[in-house]
Order: sequence, then C-alpha cells, then structure tokens
Amino acid sequence: MQPDKIDLFQGWPAPAIIPTERLKQAAITSLSNESISSQGCAYGPDEGYLPLRESIATWLTGCYTPTHSVTLERICISGGASQNLACVLQVFTDPAQTQCIWLVEPTYHLVFRVFEDAGFSGRLRGISEDADGMDVDALERALDGFDGTIAACDKPTKPHRPYRKIYKHIIYLVPTFSNPSGTTMSLPRRESLIRVARKYDALVICDDVYDFLHWSGPRLPRLVDIDRTLDSGPADRFGNVVSNGSFSKLIGPGCRVGWAEGMEDFVYGLSQAGSTVSGGAPSQLMSTFVHDLFRDDFLPGYITNTIIPTGSRRYELMKDVIERYLVPLGVIFYPDSYSPSAGGYYIWLRLPGALNATTVCEEALKQQNLMLGNGNLFAVPGAATKSDVHQRLRLCFMWVEEERLVEGIRRLGILLKTLSC
Repeated sequence: MQPDKIDLFQGWPAPAIIPTERLKQAAITSLSNESISSQGCAYGPDEGYLPLRESIATWLTGCYTPTHSVTLERICISGGASQNLACVLQVFTDPAQTQCIWLVEPTYHLVFRVFEDAGFSGRLRGISEDADGMDVDALERALDGFDGTIAACDKPTKPHRPYRKIYKHIIYLVPTFSNPSGTTMSLPRRESLIRVARKYDALVICDDVYDFLHWSGPRLPRLVDIDRTLDSGPADRFGNVVSNGSFSKLIGPGCRVGWAEGMEDFVYGLSQAGSTVSGGAPSQLMSTFVHDLFRDDFLPGYITNTIIPTGSRRYELMKDVIERYLVPLGVIFYPDSYSPSAGGYYIWLRLPGALNATTVCEEALKQQNLMLGNGNLFAVPGAATKSDVHQRLRLCFMWVEEERLVEGIRRLGILLKTLSC
C-alpha cells in the first residue's frame, strides 16, 4: 500500500499561517463602513487605494529605514507580483526595442511564460549565481558582448508616451532568499548590479516577495533603495530598479494584492498600463481589507510574532532532518548552518554522485508518493546553462505540516539509498 502524499514542491504558505479570523474582521469592517465600501466597490484611482499606499509607504520606511523615507508617490498597488510583472513589461518594454531579458539562473520557473507572452520568446539569457547572488561580472561581460541584432530598434511597435520610457534590457532576479536557491545577494553585488543597469540602460525587476521572511543574518537594503542614492542617484527620472512586492506569502496567495515601488515617474507610468486605466485599480476591494490589517499595526506584528517564528522553526526542523537523513548520503544543501542569512520558503539540495533530479523526482512520486521540485524546472529555457540544476532539488518547508516535513525527508533518504545501490 502506497503511503499518503507529501508535497515538498508547493510554494504556498500553510493554511495555519494565514490570518483568516483577522481577514474576516477586516472584511466586515470595510463592508460595514459605507465610506470605505463605496471606494472598495468602485474602480478606484489608477495608482490604487490611497490609504493602503500610505500604509505600505510607512511600513517600508519603518522596516528598512532608508536614507529618504518611502512616500506614497513611490507606491502603486498591483494585483500581485506576477500580474505586476506583466504590467511592467507592457509599459516599459517593446519587443522591437528592448533587446534581451537577463535572468539569474536558477530562477523562478513560472516567470518564463510571462516574458514569453510579452514577446520575448527566445530572448531569455541565464546568468549564474554563487553564494553572493547573481554574478554581476558575468552579466556585464555578456551585456558588453551582446551584438544587439535580436531587436529591430529602428522600428518601435509602441507609441511614445510621456509617462514611460522603453528600456534596452531587462534584468530579473529575486535578490533576497531567492526562489529556488535561497541565496541572498550581497551588498557589493547589489551596488555593482545597479551600476551595470545604468551603464546598459537596463531595468532591474526585483521580485521582493520573500524580503520580510528573514530570521537570521543582516537585513540588507533593497536595490530600489540603493538606486535612490548610489553615485548621486538615478541617471534619469525613471530610475533603473522596480521593487515588486506581494502579500501572497504573508496573507495568502488568493489575496492578489501587491505593490510596486520605484521612482515617482516610474510608478505613475506603471499605473497607466492600459489594463489598469480600463479596468480600474487592481484588487480594489481586497485592498481595503489589507489596509485594515495595518490598523493597530496588526500585520507588521503578525509577521514578526507569528510568521517569522513559524518559518524559522520550520526551516530549522527541515535543516536538522536533512543533516540527519541526507547529509550522510552525500547531499549538500543551502542555506545551511554556515550560510550568512536564512529566510524565505526554500532549501536547495544538491544530489550526491551521479543521481539526477528527473530520476529522483519520478521515483520519489512512484515509490514514496513524495512530490519534489525538479531542479531542471529552474533553468532558463533555451539558454546554454552551465549550472548544475540537473542535480538539484527545491524543497519548500512552509506548506506541509511540520511532522510531514520530517516524514518527507525520511522518505527521501530511503529513496536515495535505494537509487544509490
């Protein structure tokens, strides 16, 4: 008889982490107050629900204490990070002018289709990472050697608009607790990346959805903060960095509320995406619920007192059982006990010997009813990869119950012993 299924691939927050009772109260509060519900049920302003923008700006200023406070003019509300990425590409890229998409490798696998849908199929390029994050020197060499023949820059397909610019290149990464590797980009690399982006007229899209799930090591300034002050500030009024934030990992994926932060002109331009101007502010009604979670500082307190301790406990538990069951078999993983920082949702395993991820994932499901993240999923499609993703597994420690984490790793250990014989 096959054991019950354990899913270590799903990158969702466990139901027990989601503040459902407080969400219910927030919904009642918002819908019971006519002045709030009338705004929530309307199309809303292009930049999104104003009180939530104010709350997010205050929250970010308190969390990061940047040199200059985050103002609401730097914030617009989105329908989550994925929807916002699509809007960024709609407004600030043109397949006839924007030449290439540069992605850290390994990278978040579901982002590829977003770029392809925006007209960049065949133009995705992977840049390797190490313990300090994306190899910025390798990125600069690649940009310097790029011949630019892919894009027909003399034939733009999008009309000029005063609220936007078309960037020549796009750089995508998850700088803090990267999905899938858990890597956090060092401060020197962050500064170097911004200088490279300015040199080659690139927009750095930072997927910052794990930034608040931080329980060890220093909290580094975000790239969007560094861009404001590095070397006397941005080269133009749009800047070179956008921070793509989301409440999906904090409140729940179905929330579909996020935010973008960048230079004021960039944020205004983003709010002018055609889908927003036509359809109204993204997630307007849900934005009123989320704003209520900032009342009495509930959400910041919930992150500090509930989500982070839960995540830290789950990470330590998975780390301990990996060291018990898998490390003796030759498995290497990150972040481990020696990593400079830990947080986020994932642990990135390297399989021992000649074992490959595809075989292990197939046999794990067949023999142990165990779902794992195949490292090959996170390779940039069509790129001549030099990474070892074929020997990697991504494991999520935030979805299944804690006792199931232990059982899942135990089963994986049994499987690896079997396959190594």
